[in-house]
Amino acid sequence: MVYLKAFSHAFLHALKNLLPIIVVVLFFQLLVLQQIPDNAIGMAFGLLVVALGVALFLQGLELSIFPVGKSLSNQFARKGSLPILLLFGFAMGFSAVVAEPALIAVAQKAQDISAGRIDAFTLRLLVATSVGLVTALGIFRTVAGLPLHWFMIVGYILVVTVTWFAPEEIVGLAYDSGGVTTNIVTVPLIAALGIGLAASIRGRNPLTDGFGLVALAVMVPMISVQMYGIFVYSSAAPIPAAAVSTETGAETLSGPLKALLDLATMIRDVLPIILTILFFQYIVLRRKLSNPPKILFGFLLVIIGLYAFVVGLKLGLFPIGSAMAEQLIALERFDFVYLFAFMIGFATTMAEPALIAIGKQAEEAATGRINGNVIRIMVAVGVAIGITVGVHRIITGDSIHYYIMGGYALVIALTAIAPRYIIPLAFDLGGVTTSEVTVPLVTALGIGLASNIEGRNVLIDGFGLIAFASIFPILTVMLYAIVMERLVIRREVTT
Repeated sequence: MVYLKAFSHAFLHALKNLLPIIVVVLFFQLLVLQQIPDNAIGMAFGLLVVALGVALFLQGLELSIFPVGKSLSNQFARKGSLPILLLFGFAMGFSAVVAEPALIAVAQKAQDISAGRIDAFTLRLLVATSVGLVTALGIFRTVAGLPLHWFMIVGYILVVTVTWFAPEEIVGLAYDSGGVTTNIVTVPLIAALGIGLAASIRGRNPLTDGFGLVALAVMVPMISVQMYGIFVYSSAAPIPAAAVSTETGAETLSGPLKALLDLATMIRDVLPIILTILFFQYIVLRRKLSNPPKILFGFLLVIIGLYAFVVGLKLGLFPIGSAMAEQLIALERFDFVYLFAFMIGFATTMAEPALIAIGKQAEEAATGRINGNVIRIMVAVGVAIGITVGVHRIITGDSIHYYIMGGYALVIALTAIAPRYIIPLAFDLGGVTTSEVTVPLVTALGIGLASNIEGRNVLIDGFGLIAFASIFPILTVMLYAIVMERLVIRREVTT
């Protein structure tokens, strides 16, 4: 009965968060395009399935991944073995990302568009290894009590430097690869790991020391993928802007077989995390899980919820980005393209389940210093601005190098002056924005625009919107914290 009540609450909450997306689509279809889409019923049903999936998934998180992640962190902290803790961090980071559905999709699309020059499996292994190593580094930072801002400043200086030398074919993909590593499975798991560890070590603050793992998990793949691109393209001829097929064998399967394959894929996505947890719990710590039936039921809800979520995306959200891009370009009114980019960026971010989850954790960890709803709005505004700027780059055909380097130069400057308590959260929120709701719409929008604007190369211009969706929320959250701190200081001086 308790589970049913919690599920119904989560389902209604998910429907409320999907409402902005529905409003944006209806606004453009009825008032701007003045037509009802052919698959309107299918899209509506898909959004309903998305809400169902989110509700099941969040319920599963509360029963399994959140408590297990925090429990393992506490047990390792009490055990006091730093090498084992670092190994656990690497294993969790690697296993959470290697089978990440959004990363698989982006990697496969990059392989197709690059005519095989970029290998999808190599790209996935490279990104997963990067996240594993940087998760271990983030754990070391929390244990040692080192400030995050120095890691981020040095890291993003390195990102910008590598971007200067990277070929244009890889830059957008590299930043997108960093963004898609943080999904509705990875973010809660890594966040729970960091917060649980900080809470269990004396002298550590969950807000300043617990957050930051997600930020590092976004940053390092950007460097490693660009270095991979430098290696791949150093002796290769440029890719022609030719039409490519992104169809896979799985798309030719019949309905029931495709459904079974999708469900098997969801199990495969979550299985590495389950195996890693069981290995460290039973083999390394030699302890039993508390209440295994409850945790097993939670993982089952996670799998079913993730499956329903992805099915709903394919029915309701995947078609929106590409269809809207094609329809708006056909109008030859770029102002509507900008407006759609801004509105859909805001709407998808407000509906992002990972942002909802981490916003709640931040509010609890901050003990009154942060309002979760205000933070969500600031992040959504940042994503909206970022996607609009990214769309402008595609329309004008400008090089992504200068936009990315300029954006992260601003991030580095604000990091130096922002309040220390907000920096880990701000960088984490930059990664949280690029999850299962945002990635399909934004990727489809970018590729749709690049495919329908003459003279654009899909590989060079189609990727990169996710990068913009990651940069600008960091800026808006840090600016919000800077302004609020100045107002508090002014209020104290006047009184």
